[in-house]
Amino acid sequence: MKKTFCLGGVHPNDNKISKNAAIEVFPPIETAYISMAQHLGAPAEPVVAVGDKVKVGTVIGKPTGFISGYVHSSVSGTVKAIEPRADIAGNLVMHVVIAVEGDEWCEEIDRSRDIVRECNLTSEEILSKIQNAGVVGLGGASFPTHVKLNPPKDKKAVALILNGTECEPFITSDDRIMRERPVEILIGAEIMMKVLNVDKAYVGIEENKPEAIASMSAAAKDFKGIEVVTLKKKYPQGGEKQLIDAVIGRQVPSGKLPIDVGAVVQNVATSLSIYEAVQKNKPVIDNSVTVSGHCMDVQHNYLVRVGTPVSKILEVAGGIPKDAAKIVSGGPMMGKAIANLDAATVKANGSILILSEEETVRKPESNCIRCGKCASACPMGLEPWLLNKLARVGGRYDDLEKERIFDCIECGCCLYTCPANIPLLDLIRINKAEVMKIIRGRAAKK
Repeated sequence: MKKTFCLGGVHPNDNKISKNAAIEVFPPIETAYISMAQHLGAPAEPVVAVGDKVKVGTVIGKPTGFISGYVHSSVSGTVKAIEPRADIAGNLVMHVVIAVEGDEWCEEIDRSRDIVRECNLTSEEILSKIQNAGVVGLGGASFPTHVKLNPPKDKKAVALILNGTECEPFITSDDRIMRERPVEILIGAEIMMKVLNVDKAYVGIEENKPEAIASMSAAAKDFKGIEVVTLKKKYPQGGEKQLIDAVIGRQVPSGKLPIDVGAVVQNVATSLSIYEAVQKNKPVIDNSVTVSGHCMDVQHNYLVRVGTPVSKILEVAGGIPKDAAKIVSGGPMMGKAIANLDAATVKANGSILILSEEETVRKPESNCIRCGKCASACPMGLEPWLLNKLARVGGRYDDLEKERIFDCIECGCCLYTCPANIPLLDLIRINKAEVMKIIRGRAAKK
């Protein structure tokens, strides 16, 4: 019997039109623009200077806090500038700009495709290699992985869950790596199991990826304690709390973390990066990116070096279609419109979606008819109609916090189901930010 989470969710058309496009190595670029803010937490601090020579894998940014990460050069060449540049969202972020000269890699990186399974390192040595390689969550949140794999002493993990759901429409990069590199992903899982001291791991994959399920299941036969779980297709099953509910039937309470119910969740792409970091000494310098859209003639999955301009990716993919109206980083449900096509990719960029005007035009908003569809669809058990009402009144920030606005995972299920076309997600996002400002202000006064 196929499993799924119990509360809410929706069923958008999955539009996996790029699923049969094998991963292609993206051609060399002329200039790399590498952001120092590629992870949740404090941005990295540049440790190179203009004029320095770097190789692929050279450390160019060091962490500046507990939740922070290393950043490495994805190319070889000369540091041309260290300057603020607009990222995909349009925010100014410090970048190291490198003029590409050849493709010289650091000597310690094993570039062969020979699979290395045996790992005799201690947990501490593994965590150190993961940290030094700049591994972060590649499912979207970009949380530094070495922190997540080292929970507080009073929190005990009982199971590792690999997220292979890829529930957002259009995106197929995780599907492709599960089909093309299953053994490396599972070795990464085995390494994490050792660090967490657990003897059970699950790989959750939705039923619309039969090839990935077959590939991972065949590979898992050689791995003790790792089970592939087929899940029903339902969005947002890739959310940590929803995936934990679906796979092991445990619900994470409001305000708590997955580790509070004994679970640690990692994306399958993160697991592959852990394999490369620990077994191949390869830092995170590239990632798989889906480039897709109905208005495109050809769909693609590319292996792209971090720091590649979005404009260059679109150029190689065939150019921007004439009827393109919006270009999105991520999927149509949780992704965000790209404000600056000259912005460069970061570690967790998994998709560039090209949408036509017909697919993006927002329908006129009408009055709420109190149907309750938004509440029924919310996977977190919230009442979006009430949050909307409090937001529109203005100043009701204490009430918004009381109604658990911070439990919102911004999945967009409420907006997707609303027959009145009320921009529920937009209003919730804006007011979450306002409530957070107030909370931080209170903390600063203490």
